[in-house]
Amino acid sequence: MIEGIEAVLLGVGLLLLLMATGLPVFAAFLLINLLAVGVIMGPAGYGMFANSLYETTTTQSLVTIPLFILMGEILFRSNSVEVLFRSIDTLVGRVRGRQYVLSIVLATVFSTLSGAAMGVAAMLGRSLLPGMIARGYDARLSAGTILAGASLAPLIPPSVLAIIIGTLAGVSIAGLLIAGILPGLMFASIFLAYCFIRTWLNPSLAPEEDDTDARFTMRQKFWALLRVVPFSIIILSVMGLILMGIATPTEAGAMGVIGSLVTAAIYRNLSLRMIGEALASSAKVSAMILIIMASSKLFSQLLAFTGGATAMTEWVVGLDQSRWVMLLLLMVLPFLLCMFIDQIALMLIVIPIYLPIIAELQFDPIWFWLLFLVNITVGGMTPPFGYTLFALKSAWHGGSLGDVFQAAWPFVLLYILGMIILALVPGLTTILPSMI
Repeated sequence: MIEGIEAVLLGVGLLLLLMATGLPVFAAFLLINLLAVGVIMGPAGYGMFANSLYETTTTQSLVTIPLFILMGEILFRSNSVEVLFRSIDTLVGRVRGRQYVLSIVLATVFSTLSGAAMGVAAMLGRSLLPGMIARGYDARLSAGTILAGASLAPLIPPSVLAIIIGTLAGVSIAGLLIAGILPGLMFASIFLAYCFIRTWLNPSLAPEEDDTDARFTMRQKFWALLRVVPFSIIILSVMGLILMGIATPTEAGAMGVIGSLVTAAIYRNLSLRMIGEALASSAKVSAMILIIMASSKLFSQLLAFTGGATAMTEWVVGLDQSRWVMLLLLMVLPFLLCMFIDQIALMLIVIPIYLPIIAELQFDPIWFWLLFLVNITVGGMTPPFGYTLFALKSAWHGGSLGDVFQAAWPFVLLYILGMIILALVPGLTTILPSMI
């Protein structure tokens, strides 16, 4: 029987190979697990396989995943986001480079309604980007703001990826969700500052005539503010209930679904057909995630059974490097891999291997896994194979893939700058979770 590090390398290598063939992530995990159980344990091991599936799919904390997905589906399918789009456009008002501001603010707000960076990038690429370019805004900077803002989706709560990490890593889900608030706002502020500096240094990036197009009366701004109140209630109820310790993430997710239904009704877009489509889509996505997670749990059990996890821990600790060097090494690997494979797939492979290493290095779990979440998110928008890049390109018919790549690089560097700040100032990550 293959044991130790060889087992880890063989298992991960086969997984990556199957995914490279185009096989769905959940199917690749199931196939590897079935083969490994048969080879390592024989037919008797399939009982453990069934138990793993049952235990994971009936974990109460994972109920939060379909609830958050359903909340986003209802809001997007009810066209409520169109109201939000117009309202924020009015509230941004008259400012130089307002379309850049609008892009970042919209992406940040939409990130609180959808945990999918690819979805936000594709939506804004279709709806906002053509108008920005037509008004004379720089195409690459415009595309870059959309990529950067959309990549906040997995970080700003409610985040499905944060729930998955919390479940797999045994970290407080509520703590990890709340931990993303300040970093998310910090990144959005960095992007805004970058755009203001760029337009100040090079005024041609933002047409001057646009300033005169954005004069809204106080009455218009008041009604715009009134129209975003339902969305604010949803966000504050979901995050506020968790932060105050009144509700668990699952209970807060249920409140978010109710709030999204009420919001759709307020805007007269609530219908049985829309609810049915949202339920069907949420069920499909949630079932796939749960199957992947169940298979991942068995994968981690097999790593432990073969001694692979222990061998990896001993090898990493044996490198005898400083904690900062180890942190860098642990971040570089997922950053590179996320250019090639899905974020969820990467987490399910890496987290079981990292868990004992993190415990040995005595890193703060909330701090480390939040950095990890930011890291894999940036990997998804890094050329040449980041998934978010292709989502934007599919929606932006007027630009080449090279344009998308060049638009991404400045914001990738800004994300790395932000990660350095989070690493050096852990309080930005841990202060809110400590209040729960």
